[in-house]
Amino acid sequence: MKDLKKYAIIPATPEELYLALTTEITARLWTGDLVSIDATVNGEFSLWDGAITGRFLELEPSTKIVQEWYFGETDSPSIVTLKLHEHKKGTSLEIRQTNIPDEDYENIAEGWEDPYISSLIDFYTEEY
Repeated sequence: MKDLKKYAIIPATPEELYLALTTEITARLWTGDLVSIDATVNGEFSLWDGAITGRFLELEPSTKIVQEWYFGETDSPSIVTLKLHEHKKGTSLEIRQTNIPDEDYENIAEGWEDPYISSLIDFYTEEY
């Protein structure tokens, strides 16, 4: 199992970014695909037509989102922590993911860059 840590600057306020990550209609817009989001503790979500699925463990509006991502049969859940910090160019998004199965690590790391982060940046860059 591997862990990943990543940072990105998203040209949106922490409030806007939090809504994009927790609101179904907004997530559909920035992913451009089918999504399902129940933004409550233990509520489940699915992004990119099921490519990413899991449940919410913690929700702190405009500040922090903690999710469990599903990877079939694993002993330890993969936990994703998204921290949103105000930044002069928008929001500094801190991403930490633990317990990524070795065989999935490269795909997950690449997926955070594109489409996840790049889609958010494109979405908010087009708005301004």
